[in-house]
Amino acid sequence: MLRRRTQTAGILLLMMILSGCGATRPMKYYVLDPGPVPAASGAAQYPVTLLVGRITASHLYRDDRLVYGSGPVQLGVFDYERWAEPPADMIQDLLIGSLRSTGQYRAVSGLSSNVRGDYIVRGHLWSISEVDQPELMARFSLQIELFDPKTRTTVWSSKYEHDEPAQGKTVQAVVEAMNKNVHAGLKQLTTGLSEYFASHPVEQPAGN
Repeated sequence: MLRRRTQTAGILLLMMILSGCGATRPMKYYVLDPGPVPAASGAAQYPVTLLVGRITASHLYRDDRLVYGSGPVQLGVFDYERWAEPPADMIQDLLIGSLRSTGQYRAVSGLSSNVRGDYIVRGHLWSISEVDQPELMARFSLQIELFDPKTRTTVWSSKYEHDEPAQGKTVQAVVEAMNKNVHAGLKQLTTGLSEYFASHPVEQPAGN
């Protein structure tokens, strides 16, 4: 009886040790670099205030776990590799920062703020994930549109989609490629929005 109890205790102790070893794997968190804020120099000034709405996305991109592609129709998530904040929220902040950095608008704020806006910038995050076919890449796909609340119409829309090759076989290499991809995408989209206002001049209210 004593021998059986000793064996049982030994098995339980071994299970606790193995369980403890499995739980010590460190969690890693990643962020996208907001980058320096360039000073506006001679850029055209559009007399509009933009409000950037919350970026819509799949529930996968409202979680903080990094997403990877497993075949053409399946997605998975990493358990120990995570974003510092949900990607949809992170992209909204970066989009606001990108629009502000142009210096071309009267003001740029989040839609939840108390600022009254002339236009609303809305977006949908289609993808921000690792893909491995035919090589390891960072996939980023974002669509944004310009909504005019006065006419209740969408007056402009554009989509960016690109796979940026990773310079390595690690998650960190994929995140670095994603950082490059996201900033390239935001630059393309904000440039397109600027071109819309350049070709559709906004008249300032009388007295301004």
